[in-house]
Amino acid sequence: MMDNLRTASSHIVLKIILGLIIVSFVLTGVGNYLIGGNSDYAAKVNGITISGPQLENAFNNERNRQQQQLGAQFAQLAGNEQFVQQMRQQAMSDLVDQTLLQQYVKSLGLDVSNDQIKQAIFAQKAFQTDGHFDNARFTGLINSMGYTPDQYAVALRKSLSTGQLINGITDTDFMLKNEISQLVSLVAQQRNVREAVISTDALAAKQTVSDDEVNSYYQQHKDSFLAPEQFRVSYIKLDAASLQKTPSPQQVQAWYDSHKSDYTTPQRTRFSVIQVKTQADADAVLAQLKQGADFAALAKEKSIDPISARKGGDMGWLEPDTLPDELKNAGLTTKGQISGAIKSSVGYLIARVDDIQPEQIQPLSAVYTTVAQSAEQDSAVSEFYQLQQKVSDAASNNNASLSGAASVSGVNVVETGWFTRDTLPADLNFDQVKQVIFGGTLLGSNGAAGNNSDIITVEGDRAFVVRISDHKPEAVQPLVQVKQQIVDAIKHDKALQQARTQATAIVDQLKQGKTTSFDAAGLKFAASETLERNNPNAVTSTVFALPQPQADKPSYGIGEDMQGNVVILALDKISEGTLPEAQVKQMVAGVTQNNAQLVFAALLQNLRHNAKIKYGAAAQMQ
Repeated sequence: MMDNLRTASSHIVLKIILGLIIVSFVLTGVGNYLIGGNSDYAAKVNGITISGPQLENAFNNERNRQQQQLGAQFAQLAGNEQFVQQMRQQAMSDLVDQTLLQQYVKSLGLDVSNDQIKQAIFAQKAFQTDGHFDNARFTGLINSMGYTPDQYAVALRKSLSTGQLINGITDTDFMLKNEISQLVSLVAQQRNVREAVISTDALAAKQTVSDDEVNSYYQQHKDSFLAPEQFRVSYIKLDAASLQKTPSPQQVQAWYDSHKSDYTTPQRTRFSVIQVKTQADADAVLAQLKQGADFAALAKEKSIDPISARKGGDMGWLEPDTLPDELKNAGLTTKGQISGAIKSSVGYLIARVDDIQPEQIQPLSAVYTTVAQSAEQDSAVSEFYQLQQKVSDAASNNNASLSGAASVSGVNVVETGWFTRDTLPADLNFDQVKQVIFGGTLLGSNGAAGNNSDIITVEGDRAFVVRISDHKPEAVQPLVQVKQQIVDAIKHDKALQQARTQATAIVDQLKQGKTTSFDAAGLKFAASETLERNNPNAVTSTVFALPQPQADKPSYGIGEDMQGNVVILALDKISEGTLPEAQVKQMVAGVTQNNAQLVFAALLQNLRHNAKIKYGAAAQMQ
């Protein structure tokens, strides 16, 4: 496929590195390219098959992304079949887009050089220690990996070449100087305005409202007077922390004995290797070593593995779990011992034991405090789970109340006051508890109190049993309770309409240069205020929609402030502003990025329009 990379992949250390990088890319989604299968296909895009396993892997990635983005809310949404189906459709759409882009990249002849592949491999910081590849971290994984370096190189080449296309689109959009100047002038523009306020509260105080108006308003706006659904809940709370007891020395010893591996550092062995191609080459190296040749010097001279050769063959410290089978089966047990010729998948190896660190076990006396804490926690958790089972049985056997569960648990029943879905008491404010209380399973017929819940575990160390002791369904509040609210609303509506009508007549006169109505209303303009487009003032959008003043004559308009008053506006002056250079650059970058996204979206839409896409059975599997 590519000669340089194939040659490099035959070296034992580089194979270790490539194997671990493949793991990384499989976990982050690049593995989609490598995963096949014989199940029904998900889609065929211009004859290229997207397999069922590819879709499942992409769906899992999308699910993980949504879970990270939505946090606690995800658990509730994940129970919605339509939401899950949307995630699946998004994963399918992404795979189709990836395939179309790869085909388009190929048609353009975009390619990635072997050197770029190598640079991308060695630039992976996740696989470096102190800026260099750590051989010991990768050695143990290569034999367990199901992928070859060639497969990884194919996936990486596709990823990098598609990246070239994306970068080519996003990096080519630009703005001309006059476009930037016009944009800055528009964004940074300032407007000097004066305001005169017509108070709706003052006008509302003068309004009258009849009973017929109140009744009519009530009938037309009943949805505005709904009292939310309300609950009262009784519950018992179990807490693992309350069950913790200081363990005896015998209990600490027993826990330590059963978890001794946690305090054991396994034996480590440091190897050096010389890698050669043939048995004859290996025999020649062994002959030189028997004659007293320096192992490190021979490794630098003879080894075909460039990474270990630079270090005189040093492979670093290896533990039993990370030791390759070739070295594990070589029977090397003594410091300084040199193997014979070891046949391997990458040629022949001569290995030397440079050092051995024996297994080390921390004595209980050195870790007593930590072990005691762990023993205490484990004992509490074990007792916690046993208690949960007892409480669950008691709550199920006596479903009419929590008295049985309380008796078994030794915990008092807590009774809440009335609350709504938005005002759940803090002690119960967990998603798992909400789902049970508001899910409808605890209510009896006609909304009456029903059964006890099962055990609800929260964050692993707390648990609840709840029952709804009383319930009020959502209902329209009677007129007598909301009459004053309706009267106030009608008065405000009348006052607002009167203020708007009055303002319109006043502005018409002001535009003619007359102030009769303005003066008669006792209005006065406040001092001039300079507004910018991002000003939080409620009338900002109205001010920036007014026409430019002409011949020192203000431009008038009508707005409303945040208190619901009507405001007469007099725009006196429009000025060009400036922006800091950093803000201009940021703004231009945002515009160009948005343009590039539009171009990229159009490209995908065009590729889809011209493509032959056929969806298979796997695309519909749940």
